[in-house]
Amino acid sequence: MILRHRSPDGLTAPIAALALFAAAIFWFWPFAVKAADSAMVFMYHRFDESAYPTTNIRLDQFDAHIAELKSGKYAVLSLPEIVAALRDRKKLPDYAVAISVDDAYESVYTRAWPRLKAAGLPFTLFVATDPIDQKTAGMMSWDQIRELAKAGVTIGAHSASHLHMPDNDAATNRADVERSNARYRAELGAVPALFAYPYGEMGRAVGALVADAGYRAAFGQHSGVIDASSDFFYLPRFALNEDYGAIDRFRLAARALPLPVSDVTPRDPLLGPGNNPPAFGFTLASDIAKHAGRIACYSSLDGRTRVERLGERRVEVRMARPFPPGRSRVNCTMPGPDGRWRWLGTQFYVSKKAL
Repeated sequence: MILRHRSPDGLTAPIAALALFAAAIFWFWPFAVKAADSAMVFMYHRFDESAYPTTNIRLDQFDAHIAELKSGKYAVLSLPEIVAALRDRKKLPDYAVAISVDDAYESVYTRAWPRLKAAGLPFTLFVATDPIDQKTAGMMSWDQIRELAKAGVTIGAHSASHLHMPDNDAATNRADVERSNARYRAELGAVPALFAYPYGEMGRAVGALVADAGYRAAFGQHSGVIDASSDFFYLPRFALNEDYGAIDRFRLAARALPLPVSDVTPRDPLLGPGNNPPAFGFTLASDIAKHAGRIACYSSLDGRTRVERLGERRVEVRMARPFPPGRSRVNCTMPGPDGRWRWLGTQFYVSKKAL
């Protein structure tokens, strides 16, 4: 029996319904897991702010997540530590996990941080500078952000104005990033090493601009697992909110494995009239190619999507119709060893400028 659930972006994905069923299917899975080649990154926004359910996590849910992470199964590491290890192809513990939070809402300071501090769990806070400078209601202050940084919380960059970067030209994006960098230097003494794209929206030109600005890695908001073959300027994170913060989904994601691929097309997730729907495809790593028939892909527009195999290793995902303006996602999963799932996700963006 297979149940289906919907992710925070409305994307359908498979989960195993019964632990015994999963164990029966995967007990003799024919390839082994490398214990130290990947990590999962979770993303939160607000805490105990029920007026904003799509970006909020309830405290009972968050407490359950922390309890799961403290159960002894996971290695919760800082995001810079994970990025550095995978970039340098060094080993990580199995079940490596990082926690990230976007936007610096005040509930991070009042609700999340006390819990994470008490549990001894590191996290990264991605800060957009304009709302802090403008003293926007419900946002943290620079004094609070400095307090977290002094206590060991990693501060990441999130632009100045939290703009839709693919909808703006290079000059606008560059000026926004430069303005935020100046504010980080003034308030924190240095520019962060990590960047998170506002709304997870990215195109190759935007990624190149972020790289040129000196950041070491950048993150989106698409589901997936980071490994050494990942694009380090388009790294995935699992988003969690009230509707999709149940502990079974959290465990499923925390235990996920990468779906190792290469030659991903299109190279640019920014779509226009000439490549929408995208010709989405990838080449599987040789050690899992024989299991290609077990891949299932789901788009946020049409649900389960047709998958074609070209030769032994090439997989092509055939979208039935163009994506609408804004963000759309495709997730591909494959059952893996020990009841775990291999997961590859991407977020496409149809720019309003292209319409």
